[in-house]
This record gives sequence, structure tokens and C-alpha cells, in this order.
Amino acid sequence: MECDRLERCKRLLAELVAFPSISADGNRAITEYLARLLEAAGARIWIESDATGEKLNLFGTIGPDRDGGVILSGHTDVVPVADQPWSSDPFTLIERDGRLYGRGTCDMKGFVAACVTMAAEFSRADLAVPVHFAFTYDEEIGCFGAQALTASLAARGLKPAAAIIGEPSMMQVIDGHKGCFEYTTWFAGLEGHGSAPDLGVNAVEYAARFTLALADLRTELKARAPQDCPFDPPHTTINTGMLAGGLVHNVIPGKARLDWEMRPVQPSDASFVKERLAELVTQEWLPQMRAIHPQADIRTETVAEVLGLVPQDNNPARDLAMELTGANGAGLVPFGTEAGLFQAIGIPSVICGPGAIAQAHKPDEYLDIDQLVACLQFLDRLGQRLARPLPR
Repeated sequence: MECDRLERCKRLLAELVAFPSISADGNRAITEYLARLLEAAGARIWIESDATGEKLNLFGTIGPDRDGGVILSGHTDVVPVADQPWSSDPFTLIERDGRLYGRGTCDMKGFVAACVTMAAEFSRADLAVPVHFAFTYDEEIGCFGAQALTASLAARGLKPAAAIIGEPSMMQVIDGHKGCFEYTTWFAGLEGHGSAPDLGVNAVEYAARFTLALADLRTELKARAPQDCPFDPPHTTINTGMLAGGLVHNVIPGKARLDWEMRPVQPSDASFVKERLAELVTQEWLPQMRAIHPQADIRTETVAEVLGLVPQDNNPARDLAMELTGANGAGLVPFGTEAGLFQAIGIPSVICGPGAIAQAHKPDEYLDIDQLVACLQFLDRLGQRLARPLPR
């Protein structure tokens, strides 16, 4: 039985990897395929799209129509493969030395394949509460799909008892991670000849000032770390990811762009950073810029503000995952997931999925077959556990 289940899961994973569902290109084809598979297994399906119609969320349910079930959550988008030195076609699954190679095998089509493989078995089981499947778009570029999906779940009044997000954790139980807030700041100055810098507004120089301010804030945030904070590092971090601007040596650059992020350990840190930057922009930098060029501007665009997963004493999702894995405790991870979005609408959440995050986003991404087996066994035990209601 287990051998047959694994082979079916591997075949499905090969089919999912063959969909090049890179975030920028959309995930319509893979989501529609998953919807057909789940419907064939007996699931009740609803689908929602973004404004383009090329990016879809899928939500499916197997079991009784009542509250108290479990969400199995995964994203179907993957990161690009351009300029990565793959040793094989990234969209063709390759099995070698006990590993399954291909883009998304680890992050996180392996978990999605395992969930769908188990769907028919869930349908045949005598479930006391439902199993839900939540497959989202655009996790890799800001968790936009999950933001829309969790809003829809809240509007529909659904109240599952737990959400299990299958991001790669080596099937370890994870109940906490920092938030991930991403921004792009745009600088509009005044171009001119490099020989007369006082007659222009150098957008790159103001972007550099902004970058130095972020570095200063990073130092201040270390002093704001909460006592006994469980995260590593225990304080909110800031990273400047890209600074671009200018044309050639002798032209004052009129435009610049800065991409940056922070990962808050507490909401007050995010407010602290935003307020300090707003003060510098409005009271210091913009007056200087506009004294020369009234149309000069500094504008920050919010790319995404994805909430962290906050460890809680009472977390039925964590307790369920520990029961299913036999773990005697839960850990933390440094990377962000969609889990905090489910937690924010009142659904207890936990991370537990196959594979190692160290393999994600890399060339020759792979998933150990042993991890896929462990995930299938975990889901099998979940189906048996849901023969009786879960504590709330």
C-alpha cells in the first residue's frame, strides 16, 4: 500500500514540476489541473483569481460540511530558473540517488503532491471533521495569494481548527517565524551636468542617505530586542537588497530605486522604523531637494507586509502536528511563510513539511524521497486522527 502510494505521489510530482509556474507567469494551468484531480477525488472546490485572471487560489474540502477541520496549505508558484547552472531540465523530474530533482520539488510541490495523492483516501475515510486544501499563488513574491485567500475565508465565516503549512521543515514541527515586510523606495531628483552638482538634485545620493539611515536603524533595533526573544537573531533585522540609479559618470542622476526589507519580531518595531524614516524624508531630505527642484520626491511603495507566525502557549495546530510526528517540542525558522496570515484570522497554524529549506531556490533543487515518504505517512495518520473531532 505505502509503496503504491509513493509511486503515485512521485508520478504526480513529476506532472506538477512540468508546469513552469514561475510567479511572474501565473499558475492558472497547474491550479486548474489540481482542481480537476481534487474534484475527481470527491472534493468540493472553489477557485478565485487575481485581477489578471492568470493567478488562481484553490480551496477544496473533503468530509463533512462543518467547522473544526484542518487546512493543508501550500503554494503552487516557484522562483525563476534563469541564469542558474542546472545539470538537468529544471521542469523535468529526475530521480537520482534517493532524491527527486526539479524546480519546486522541495518548495513546495512535494507537499502539494502528497496532499493530492492522499485526497482519495481522505474521501474513503469516515472523517468527523473536514480536510481542506488551500493552494495559493504568488507566495514567492509577497504571499499575495494567501492574503486574498485568508480574506475570503474570513468573509465566508469558515472556522477550521488548524492550518498545516507544508513549507520545507524536514517534517519538524515549527510554530514561529518573523514577519517579512518588503519595500521599494523611489527617488526623483533633477538631472544635470556633473560639472555643476549644485544645480541638480542627485537622486542616487539621497538614496544613499536613505540606505545609511537604514543601517543606523538596524543598530537601534538591536537595543529594542524583547527580553527572552526566541528568534535568532532576537531583534528585528533590516536588509538593503538593491540600489540602482544613474547613467554615466558625468550626469547627475535624476532617478534612483532602493529595494529593502525588514523582519519584525514585534509590530512596534515596524512602526518605529516607518516613523523614523518618514521624519527624515519630510523634515530633512525633501526640503533640501525641493529647495532646488520643487517636483523632487521620495516615495516608498509597500511590496508586501507578511505577518510573522507568533509562538503561542495554546496552539492546537502545533499540538496536532506534534501528536502526528511524535515530536516533543516545536522550533522556529528564520524564513517567512503564509502561516501568519492564517493565524491572523484566528486559525491556529503550524509549519510541517518535507524537505530542507537549504535546497529551496537553488539550482538542482531536490527533495529526498525519504522526506516524501515521511510526509505521506504524516498525512495518513492525519486522516486516521480526523475520525474524531479535534480540540478547539
